[in-house]
Amino acid sequence: MDATTLLTTPSMIVSEFRCDAGPDDRPFAECRTGHSIAYVRSGSFGCHCRAGFFELVAGSMLVGAPGDEYTCTHEHVSGDVCLSFFLSKDLVDALGGRREIWQVGATPPLPELMVLGELAQTAADGNSDLGLDEVGQILASRFIEIVSGKARKQDTPTARDRRRAVETALWIDDNSHAEVDLEQAARRAGLSPFHFLRLFSSVLGVTPHQYLVRSRLRHAARLLADDDIAVTDIAYDVGFGDLSNFVRTFHRAAGVSPTKFRQASRGERKILQERRALN
Repeated sequence: MDATTLLTTPSMIVSEFRCDAGPDDRPFAECRTGHSIAYVRSGSFGCHCRAGFFELVAGSMLVGAPGDEYTCTHEHVSGDVCLSFFLSKDLVDALGGRREIWQVGATPPLPELMVLGELAQTAADGNSDLGLDEVGQILASRFIEIVSGKARKQDTPTARDRRRAVETALWIDDNSHAEVDLEQAARRAGLSPFHFLRLFSSVLGVTPHQYLVRSRLRHAARLLADDDIAVTDIAYDVGFGDLSNFVRTFHRAAGVSPTKFRQASRGERKILQERRALN
């Protein structure tokens, strides 16, 4: 099995697991040391655990609880790919799910969870302005709601809460050129990452990572319009890790490439006019 770690934070570790085992391979037992949810992206496998035996296919979720033992088999097909989220005890406590929820073993392909699993993969691929840790928390929270049958109560932000959200948004904007993650922003607000994500999204209508990406895009648009700085330099100056990610994200937002946006800002209005005519 090949494992690739995609994200590591104090609250969550996200990994991709690619297994090429088949019917002739001998299964082996694994023991969970913490809470986890694994979204099956492709392939199929069987799983023996305390909750029973499950056949998992694309869209299913394998649920891990501390101390539980799991034995996975590949009796029908060879291989599978899973996107796995390993959650810290503090995050699990913040999520508030009862102990028995984490002992269900697995869930079938449920539309409410499948769409979030694919959204998480999109974030992992760098094709979303949502953070992978944000989607992971949303997925875990939704999993608890579905299994428990109880929707989480939406709290009404107080004036103090709103101030926290606004002040942190201003801090994110001021530091958008640097590495800023959910954990840092939550500490700035004096909240746990889980509660901060819910508060920020409730008050401002976007997640912290969405706001971070959009701040970077706003600063990039200003530089493209006002200066002769190279596009590559702008990408790095505003906080994007590589040029291709910047070009892809900017095009998704503006409908044109950074270069064409710069041309339009300098009087070549026809470019944007043609773009609007196509929409």
